[in-house]
Amino acid sequence: MNEKIFETLEFGKVLQKVQAHAQTELAKDLIKEMRPSSNRKTLEQLQAETEQSLTLLTQKKQIPIPRLQNLSNALKRLELGAGLNGLEIAQIGKLLSTTHQLIQFFSQLSEEEKDFPALNRWVEQAISLPDLVKLIDQSVSEEGSVLSNASAKLSGIRRGQQQSEQQIRNQLNQLLKSKANQLSDSLITVRNGRYVLPVKAEYRHQFGGTIHDQSSTGQTLFIEPQTVLQLNNKLAELQVEERKEIERILLEISQTLMPHYQDIEKNQLVIAQLDFIQARAEYARETESTKPIFSQDRHVAMWQARHPLLDSNEVVANDIILGENYQALIITGPNTGGKTILLKALGLIQLMGQSGLHIPCDRGSQLGIFDQVFADIGDEQSIEQSLSTFSSHMTNTVRILENMTYESLLLFDELGSGTDPQEGAALAMAILNYINKVGSTVMATTHYPELKVYAHDAPNTINASMEFDSNSLSPTYRLLIGIPGRSNALDISQRLGLRTDILTEARQGISQDTQSVNEMVANLERERREAELNHLEAMEQLEAAEQLHQDLRTEYNRWLEQKNDIVENAKREANEKINEAQAEASKLIQEIRELQLEQGQSQTIKEHVLIDKKNAFDQLKVPENLKKNKVLKRAKFQQTLKAGDDVEVLSYGQRGTIVEKSGKDEYVVQMGILKMKIEGKDLTPLNKVENKTKVNVQRSAGPKVQTSLDLRGERYEQAIHRLSQYLDSALLSNHSMVTIIHGKGTGALREGVKDTLKKHPQVARFEYSAANAGGDGSTVVYFK
Repeated sequence: MNEKIFETLEFGKVLQKVQAHAQTELAKDLIKEMRPSSNRKTLEQLQAETEQSLTLLTQKKQIPIPRLQNLSNALKRLELGAGLNGLEIAQIGKLLSTTHQLIQFFSQLSEEEKDFPALNRWVEQAISLPDLVKLIDQSVSEEGSVLSNASAKLSGIRRGQQQSEQQIRNQLNQLLKSKANQLSDSLITVRNGRYVLPVKAEYRHQFGGTIHDQSSTGQTLFIEPQTVLQLNNKLAELQVEERKEIERILLEISQTLMPHYQDIEKNQLVIAQLDFIQARAEYARETESTKPIFSQDRHVAMWQARHPLLDSNEVVANDIILGENYQALIITGPNTGGKTILLKALGLIQLMGQSGLHIPCDRGSQLGIFDQVFADIGDEQSIEQSLSTFSSHMTNTVRILENMTYESLLLFDELGSGTDPQEGAALAMAILNYINKVGSTVMATTHYPELKVYAHDAPNTINASMEFDSNSLSPTYRLLIGIPGRSNALDISQRLGLRTDILTEARQGISQDTQSVNEMVANLERERREAELNHLEAMEQLEAAEQLHQDLRTEYNRWLEQKNDIVENAKREANEKINEAQAEASKLIQEIRELQLEQGQSQTIKEHVLIDKKNAFDQLKVPENLKKNKVLKRAKFQQTLKAGDDVEVLSYGQRGTIVEKSGKDEYVVQMGILKMKIEGKDLTPLNKVENKTKVNVQRSAGPKVQTSLDLRGERYEQAIHRLSQYLDSALLSNHSMVTIIHGKGTGALREGVKDTLKKHPQVARFEYSAANAGGDGSTVVYFK
């Protein structure tokens, strides 16, 4: 399709809005290169992808795609056998993890019997590489730094570094105390990779050591004391060893990745395509767009079409019908009525639909499949080429007529304008006649009244106009198909107060034919308004009936779902009760066996012990209508409670015996070795039973909560929620200190962790980890 049309109709602005929803760089490139297709099968595939992704979004499910860089250059180096740096390996790990998540996401949808064939076509091409994901996760952090557990040697080197740094700090801390008067500040700093102290310039010789730097004023020298020289040297050697080991590890991982570079490349393409599809769906949801129907016969029926680049709260929607009963739509009328916007909306919506985007129209709208869309819109006068407005338009028109086919859509704004009105009108009619012979579909706007008659008489052609409210003297921007535009100059002048005698003379100067046409147009407009009002009333009634039917259907479906849920919940709860009862029964049987063993084979178990065990079995039965009408029962029995009665204390769930009545509605209750005053409304009478043998139950402690929490790779809201839960669990496990691993990234998650820790009432303080333990990629938390 000719590239000029994309600039004329501002198609690029639509693509920019779609790009804003993409997560991956490769998907943004795909959006930028979007172009219309005239292949029906391709269009249906593209629209099905957008529709199914939009269905997911409406179900509040989003394809899990994070922000990913374009790894084409890194994959090219793998193909050539070159090694990658830590960040590139981390990004490949993130890509492969995303691939695994995508496969799981769509597998879960399949288990839920939700089929998305257009999306599954891409997912089926994805290749899961779990071993590579595990290798990268264990070796490289999200930011690309090599982890200590990547190799035993690297782990040992870093332990040595930590020990050396601690020894250096201990030595320097002693100097800070003993030579504080010779120092500019009581702190340890680093210059040229060496630990140094800030020494006042006048004490340089007394202090001794190697000078590595000085302050801008020269008053402070940064000196490495002689006592830490060997330790600094050792640390420097360890740093060199660390770099060599890191290079070896990265090369080893790169060599492991090399045989799989094609699979990784395929996964990147799959993720980009799914991201591309989801971005189209996000834009459709944002603009309330719908899936179009495509007509091979190039029939256009856009219901309530809206220009996608105008404010949705202000744009006026119009029905645009073209191609079935007429191939040419001629819009006449004065300026500022919205003709040009309507022309652009038709062309732009057609480009969107043929590019795989949903269109800003009501459901059921239909588009043609055009091989080309041509447009001559706006003032394209070129000073450099010394062309007039007419010459510029005519040059563009000639190009269009030379390249159009019967399958093309043509858009002309003010056809034939810029020259003598009589010649311009004749030229416009001749051009339209030629287009009609070729069979192209065309929409044109014009000021020429002669074209009203032409549109009325020419085959496959119809008049149209933009509605004008004569009461408010302003356009309504609504398209009226079948009604030609009429001049409102005299009516407007009259309402603005022009003298009557001038208006009378002006009307006499208008030909009788013109006045008849104007009166005919006015009658058509009046009849159209009446028909429209009747139509609106009928549509409101139909909409109300449909809404009532939908509400009834929704409630019925909800009732069916609730019914099924209640049945399933009842089955599940019943099974849980049975399992609990079986477990308790097994426990009681085991206790009886143990009692038998204790008594010996020759002795029998005492009767009261067996009674207690039998009562325990009886308690496994769940009574029907448990505690039904408790309020009425308590009110009834409160009047009869007396000393010696056995009761249940509801607030504690314990059995007790009333010792005495201590107030109007208050009793002293003996519960084991405790005596408490309890209100009567908290007591329920129980039948007298013999004392039971006491059974001590010990509960073993559950697994301890780990002392670190890794939040890397999680979405912000989920990570903060997990952090709050983890802090509570850590406190219950009596941890005095824990580590939160959040990574560096953009810093958003790190700041969210800090805010959460500041607000937690049991956090005493927190600080970033040491440089060799993650630095500002993790935070150490101390509890009160």
